[in-house]
Amino acid sequence: MGECQKTICGISDQKKSQDPLDLSVKDSLSRIKNKIIVMSGKGGVGKSSVSVNLSIALAGKGFKVGLMDVDLHGPDIPRMLGFKGMLDLNKNQKLNPMKYSENLKAVSIESLTADKDDAIIWRGPIKHSTIRQFIGDVEWGDLDYLIIDAPPGTGDEPLSVVQTIPDAKAVIVTTPQEISLADVRKSISFCRRVNMEIKGIIENMSGFACPHCGEKLELFGYGGGERTAKEGGLKFLGRIPFDLNVVSCGDSGTPIQDKYKDSQVTRAFLSIADIISET
Repeated sequence: MGECQKTICGISDQKKSQDPLDLSVKDSLSRIKNKIIVMSGKGGVGKSSVSVNLSIALAGKGFKVGLMDVDLHGPDIPRMLGFKGMLDLNKNQKLNPMKYSENLKAVSIESLTADKDDAIIWRGPIKHSTIRQFIGDVEWGDLDYLIIDAPPGTGDEPLSVVQTIPDAKAVIVTTPQEISLADVRKSISFCRRVNMEIKGIIENMSGFACPHCGEKLELFGYGGGERTAKEGGLKFLGRIPFDLNVVSCGDSGTPIQDKYKDSQVTRAFLSIADIISET
């Protein structure tokens, strides 16, 4: 990583003091085999839905999975997973993640606030400190995967993840239309500038089967994510079709994979989880 990249990430060559949180972050990360940050160039592409369903698919295959919501201004993970209440401390004075299943647990800023409708108004340094605490002050234990749901764009939160988790790899989510793909190219550029490996691109909301006649409608176009992956020399991980049940399930806190086990969306996520776990 060159000098300019280090400046972008806020990484200095000066040796950091080993305060207790530094040591705790290092210890937590040492027990996590794979760290994946789910990114998008713009909002509204279903990034959080992808994070949740990718985590559920990996957990369903027997992997131990942690889901860390670092979208501090718009945390959606607890509501999508049907979580209620707040995180509690264990005997080691660490936060216990919310448990969704035997293999999946999650942490979000919303699970630390008494009023879920309160706005989080924080600047960069506080965000960076919070993300470090989400790793070092949480009892993650041994994980096969830590899936990190980041806010759209290339701002403070992705930068903090890069700095705190240098071996994190990116999965980039897009929809097929050109305006989304233009922002994805910025995400690809960001990853390359900070020397973060990209595991691949997912095309979300890719086609819609009419519930009445079965005809496939390309609401947002088709194939743009795969084309962008090919142009950038990246792996195309797969397409997730548009399904109204994803919306209703997200609102009710019951993920689509649990309610509609044979849906095209469920099969798509299981296929993507296979690809990710095999690479």
